[in-house]
Amino acid sequence: MSAIDRPMPPLNADERTTLESWLDFHRATLAMKCEGLDDEQAAVASVPPSGFTLTGLVQHMAEVERNWFRRVFAGEQAPPIYDPQADPDGPDGGFDLAEGATLSEALAIWHGEIARARENCAERALADTGRFMEQDVNLRWIYVHMIEEYARHNGHADLVRERIDGATGV
Repeated sequence: MSAIDRPMPPLNADERTTLESWLDFHRATLAMKCEGLDDEQAAVASVPPSGFTLTGLVQHMAEVERNWFRRVFAGEQAPPIYDPQADPDGPDGGFDLAEGATLSEALAIWHGEIARARENCAERALADTGRFMEQDVNLRWIYVHMIEEYARHNGHADLVRERIDGATGV
């Protein structure tokens, strides 16, 4: 039994509740994929030559949360977390593990970015916009994109977790 609360998104709710519930469902799914792993296990690469790890994935999703909800939607000047020299308008990084990187630290940073995302969206309408690639992008589109991003990466996390200790499902 998981200690992580992952409620099923409501089957009959308004659009905003539906979008936020699915995003939270996928966020919780990633946390569940990491649950019970130590730092060494979470740093195991998926399949050589790939260096894809669960810790790297959590770091990446912290960067993605920061990018879409802070830089793009809120217009904040928030530098990349894991590679401060990276172009903030470039692709979201975070996959590479620095020496001494830990899963618990990555999870804490990721949870912090999720909290900021929720704050930045709390009083905003789905039609409110930020700027991406010199165009307006609304919160509705960002929510859908984030659901897609998590769903895709949670599939990767399924495979990595199964390789680490045989755990499947969730």
